[in-house]
Amino acid sequence: MLTNVATVAYLFAGVLFIQSLGGLSNQESARRGNLFGVAGMALALVATFALAAGTAGGASVWAMLAACVAIGAAVGAVLAARVAMTGMPQLVAMLHSFVGLAAVLVGLSSFVAPTKELTGAEHTIHLVEIWLGVAIGAVTLTGSIIAWAKLRGSLSGKPLLLPGRHALNAIAVIGVFAAIVPFIQGTEGLHGEAAMLASTSWMLLLGMTVVAGLLGVHLVVAIGGADMPVVVSLLNSYSGWAAAAAGFMLSNDLLIITGALVGSSGAILSYIMCAAMNRSILNVVFGGFGTDSGSPATGAAQMEGEVTAISVEDVAELAMHAKNVMIVPGYGMAVARAQHLVHEFSKALRSRGVNVRYAIHPVAGRLPGHMNVLLAEAGVPYDIVLEMDEINDDCPDTDLVLIIGANDIVNPGAENDESSPIFGMPVIQVWKASKVVVLKRGMSAGYAGVENPLFFNENTDMLFGDAKDSMQALTAALNQS
Repeated sequence: MLTNVATVAYLFAGVLFIQSLGGLSNQESARRGNLFGVAGMALALVATFALAAGTAGGASVWAMLAACVAIGAAVGAVLAARVAMTGMPQLVAMLHSFVGLAAVLVGLSSFVAPTKELTGAEHTIHLVEIWLGVAIGAVTLTGSIIAWAKLRGSLSGKPLLLPGRHALNAIAVIGVFAAIVPFIQGTEGLHGEAAMLASTSWMLLLGMTVVAGLLGVHLVVAIGGADMPVVVSLLNSYSGWAAAAAGFMLSNDLLIITGALVGSSGAILSYIMCAAMNRSILNVVFGGFGTDSGSPATGAAQMEGEVTAISVEDVAELAMHAKNVMIVPGYGMAVARAQHLVHEFSKALRSRGVNVRYAIHPVAGRLPGHMNVLLAEAGVPYDIVLEMDEINDDCPDTDLVLIIGANDIVNPGAENDESSPIFGMPVIQVWKASKVVVLKRGMSAGYAGVENPLFFNENTDMLFGDAKDSMQALTAALNQS
């Protein structure tokens, strides 16, 4: 009876998760989507606790489950309270690694101590589930750890491209799939934990876990910094499939449903982002950004022109006399935590009758939708936040563009410099505006390691300094005039 009730509860939770994804598809309904997700997880937990209470030794199982949930909830609450939005991308990558680790541990334990004895085709299918679940989990685990290190800055954002990297990847993938046959054959006639641990199949499973883990490392270290938002989305997809595989191993319908939802939605988002960047998803997964050889691309053509600095007062004067102003936020705005001041600045301009809009590139920041979340947190109206495709045609009619901590997404070399590693990536065509002002700490290259010729254009001025301090001074200058 409890099993049937739990199954129905899991199905309802799955529907709530679907509603949650639907709500997260746009900013206006994102809060409702989050509430659906919370409700779905709460229902799933209640059903799981009810099942645990009805099992043999239910009290001890229930207590252990409650302790695990309490610890996880406490860690999650602390992380949510302490991690700033600038640290959210690496936190997401680390959470993906936890899902991968869980899939690996579930697979190993399911092999050594299965919950029930299976024979014939059922046994073979279960072994295939274990093998694939551990493989996907290991790739997700190590790939997410490398992504976390790159996003955190512990590893360079530049791609590490080993000679013959595609052959190495192919050998690893073929080896993982080929070894599944002797893995299944090695379990014939074996029963019990001791027999499984002493079998060649156990050694094959451990060896495959290591190979899959190395494959995850190699795939992500070969990906350049400009592709990291796509990588985070891909790892989200991998974690979903790892969760689904764990669901098959545990015969848990909800894990299968939610894993498939996360896996498919992550894959679709990755495809959309790659299409917006004019990139092949296979090229992102298996190669470095804009490289065809065994070493990273070195950069773009020689910069021409001079860098011109501008004062806060001059920028404020330009903004006050402009009719159309475009603001392009980037990761630098997130690092400086300047989104609230940017909003105050845009409100001051709009109160003067200036048409202010925000231009968002699909891969701005380190996470899909990173800039949208920051601007929504600051209270920027949704209707003035436009995607690159919606606003690019308006660049020639724009009087002033303020670029706040963005670099690669406004690099004209992506369109006119075939030697640039980011050549072919659609960018926001800010150089077509009458005037461009770039708020930046210094002249360092962007996350992709590419110099930006925009900074040397005649219609571009640089306002050097911390974005938060600069925006505070700009807002004060506007309010005093």
